[in-house]
Amino acid sequence: MGKQKEFTGVVISDKMQKTVVVRTMHLTRHTKYSKTLKLYNKFKAHDEKGIAKLGDTVSIVETRPLSKDKRFIVKKVIMKAEGAQVALPEEIV
Repeated sequence: MGKQKEFTGVVISDKMQKTVVVRTMHLTRHTKYSKTLKLYNKFKAHDEKGIAKLGDTVSIVETRPLSKDKRFIVKKVIMKAEGAQVALPEEIV
């Protein structure tokens, strides 16, 4: 079996029970114009203990399908969000 994918991202939604939505970002180069592009992906990740909150930076790891959309689990919280309420930039929403 191959190596599991592992991503780091920011929690943008924690409104579901035991599930968080994590937004990841990676840089790539445009093939024709050579401009650096930021590409974003959103993944639903299983959070059994409910440790990840809105704005936290987390590490997620690929696992077997847990539901229709969930293919990742929260491995650890890398950095907690500052303050109780975190205002996310408009481009995320």
